[in-house]
Amino acid sequence: ARSRTVGELLAPTSPFDKKCGRENWTVAFAPDGSYLAWSQGHRIVKLVPWAQCLNNFLLHGTKNGANAASTRLPRQSSEGGQKNKPCEHIIDCGDIVWSLAFGSSVPEKQSRCVNIEWHRFKFGQDQLLLATGLNNGRIKIWDAYTGKLLLNLMDHTEVVRDLTFAPDGSLILVSASRDKTLRVWDLKDDGNMMKVLRGHPNWVYGCAFSPDSSILCSVGASKAVFLWDMDKYSMLRKLEGHHNDVVACEFSPDGALLATASYDTRVYVWDPHIGVILREFGHLFPPPTPIFAGGANDRWVRSVCFSHDGLHVASLADDKMVRFWRIDEEYPVQVAPLNNGLCCAFSTDGGVLAAGQDGSLYFWATPSQVSSLQHLCRMAIRRVMPTSHVKNLPIPCKVVEFLCYQV
Repeated sequence: ARSRTVGELLAPTSPFDKKCGRENWTVAFAPDGSYLAWSQGHRIVKLVPWAQCLNNFLLHGTKNGANAASTRLPRQSSEGGQKNKPCEHIIDCGDIVWSLAFGSSVPEKQSRCVNIEWHRFKFGQDQLLLATGLNNGRIKIWDAYTGKLLLNLMDHTEVVRDLTFAPDGSLILVSASRDKTLRVWDLKDDGNMMKVLRGHPNWVYGCAFSPDSSILCSVGASKAVFLWDMDKYSMLRKLEGHHNDVVACEFSPDGALLATASYDTRVYVWDPHIGVILREFGHLFPPPTPIFAGGANDRWVRSVCFSHDGLHVASLADDKMVRFWRIDEEYPVQVAPLNNGLCCAFSTDGGVLAAGQDGSLYFWATPSQVSSLQHLCRMAIRRVMPTSHVKNLPIPCKVVEFLCYQV
């Protein structure tokens, strides 16, 4: 089935605009659904209120909604105004932007630092932060509502390829870099760097927190998939199975599954608690043998993300296709065309997929399906129980297999 197009946001271009540097490497939705942010290329990050963006698509159609969004959205006035009212911003980050992440604070989540009385920033619950990872190794933290620069984090020596905030509201930020390290920052401690995670033999391409913030997954070159214990900052296990660089990862909403995308033309869905591959979604048929796994570069998978219903995975590959997969089916349930796609993300409510290419964004409606009561119960159980605990429950074997996503 063909996915329904919702709209597109096109980056402004001039006749002499260089193609190099215009790539859209990253797109992100705010946790509360208020904002959409993406890198337009040439150092620019665009923030737009997501609700007004959707309204523009409805009012002006999928084609005209693109540039209409940039002209009709209200801008934040320099004086006063509601601080927490989403308004459009264009941010010049000073260098090519490779990664974005939104973070919001929860008051009861205190900083891990003991001495907090001298902190410059008191991030409140109404604050929304945007972290940008740059080509020069710096991470800049912005106030999403005002567009003002708050912090400039300097410790990486190479490109900051990915960023992720802990979902628990603690404002713990993890950055993945080409300098082969992951760094953990505490923004409630004025951006103090808490820990350096080493273990990757080569570039680190991506990182993602589990929904309960206890586990971090990181992926990179040399087929590496690492799981880290974020309470002890130690490596839990290394997942082996990919045959080429692994470039993206994301946990399912209940934390029971982990999806990874690789240049070996495959997306794997793992049980991260026991390190077993449960599903394989192939983008080349027949799939390349391990010895040729690096050769099918017209089928490299660039990005993967989990839908919020826990039933669907979206993948973006170099064969000019976006695919929507059901976790219990072998073939895509919907597809859509996209040239040179580099990143994708589901909207906060899960109804729309955004995918980026050359500074522009394209949007599709995601597969709509009412989750079964069985699946909802499975997600509720898996949010609080790892696989090892599920297998010890005194319940029938078939129920255990269902709860472990094995059927």
